[in-house]
Amino acid sequence: MNEKTSDPADAPRAVSASHSSPPSPSPGPSSSAVSGPDSDAIQATQPDPAGSPAARAATDEPASASNLTPEPADSSSTLAGRQRDAVEARVSAVAATARQEAAVRRQPMAGHAGPDAGGAAPVAAATATSLSASQTDADADAAASPPAMASTASAGGAATAAARPAGTLPPGFGVPPDFGAPNPPPLGSLPPAPPRYLKQTDSAWSVFGRIIAARARQLFDRAGQRITQRTLRIGVSARIFHPEPGAKGLRGKTLQYLEESIAHWAMSRDVLVFMIPTVGHQGMLHPSNIRLRDYARNLDGLLLQGGADVSPQSYAETASRPEWPGDRVRDMYELELLHEFIESGKPVLGVCRGCQLINVAFGGTLYQDIATDVPTADAHVSEHYDQHRHAIHFPDGSTLLNMFPGQRDAVVNSIHHQAVKTLGRDLNIEAVSASDGLIEAVRLRRAPFVMGVQWHPEFHRAGGPELLDCTPLLDTFLRAARETRF
Repeated sequence: MNEKTSDPADAPRAVSASHSSPPSPSPGPSSSAVSGPDSDAIQATQPDPAGSPAARAATDEPASASNLTPEPADSSSTLAGRQRDAVEARVSAVAATARQEAAVRRQPMAGHAGPDAGGAAPVAAATATSLSASQTDADADAAASPPAMASTASAGGAATAAARPAGTLPPGFGVPPDFGAPNPPPLGSLPPAPPRYLKQTDSAWSVFGRIIAARARQLFDRAGQRITQRTLRIGVSARIFHPEPGAKGLRGKTLQYLEESIAHWAMSRDVLVFMIPTVGHQGMLHPSNIRLRDYARNLDGLLLQGGADVSPQSYAETASRPEWPGDRVRDMYELELLHEFIESGKPVLGVCRGCQLINVAFGGTLYQDIATDVPTADAHVSEHYDQHRHAIHFPDGSTLLNMFPGQRDAVVNSIHHQAVKTLGRDLNIEAVSASDGLIEAVRLRRAPFVMGVQWHPEFHRAGGPELLDCTPLLDTFLRAARETRF
């Protein structure tokens, strides 16, 4: 746009140019480059009659667009004038934009004249010519719009120009980036020091070592949890029924069995009970390579249940009466079983006969019959079987004082006519009969848990509340089995 024209008829063209882009501060060389075939576009800078509708719409006089008198729509000369005004306004805007772009290109070059300095105006002129040829119909419609819209566009363009000074661009606009320049992070974006969970002396290897140690502890904890939470497996030695001479059926066979009460007493603590049979070292019918040590390795503890007398031959004596021969076969089987469990570090709890067998295993002897060998002793066996009872006492140094805190005396059942006579080596007396002083419980000092009690703890609950509740004894035995299962 040529800013030298002061005729009011230039107002419509000025409004259209300011709406498209801010005016150039001074005419540049590109304004003189518009020539040749585009001379018709230059004619847009010539003054218009002062009374055109566009000029009247752009004035600030009170009698402006609101007082316009619309001309007849069927007037061909009026329509052609509007189209010409619209095209001229658009061409003026394109020329002003080209001059501004040329000025911006010259500014970062600091006075260097490049090929773009003189070639912007011809490009803009060519663009204006093509635009005027392709946009005639659209511009005619825009020029035929109500004058109030032109006034609104003029107000929006003026506000944009006031927000930013004419001919200015954002800082650094158009400058090519320098990829070689350092670009450090802004201050405060990095932590001032290492995280607090790291030590000042930490290195990459020390942190890595702690990570590996933590993972290893986690794996070991999981493995230990699986092992310790596995159900305990308790073995119970078998009672043996020997075949009777000349008998038929089961009485003519060797039977191995366990009493129901001892199995249920152990299972009351949610453990698995396995009866351990004898093994045939020279079995003729079904030979096997399984030995008693295999049971000791795979089971967690051993219960020696009651039954027949211990044979006097097992402690180098002869039977004082023919009816007390004992069970030599069972003695040999249980002595080997006891030895294997002790060698494996597994706990052993002997009941009645089991208590006497533990004493014999370590070199002790037995009274073959209490009534005969100790006439002053009280009766320890009766036809009432598990209903017979007597009082016991826990001497100083007994571990039963810890199992039954606050108790020095208790009542237990009594179903035995044999008893410990000479105490075996490395054994400690845990309980004695309160009336006659006979030994009622023993413990091996050099083992985690090897104990024998002369009474039957599995019968106590059925005997009434006055009998000693032997649940702490069972719990101590099972706790030792859990701790020594590895």
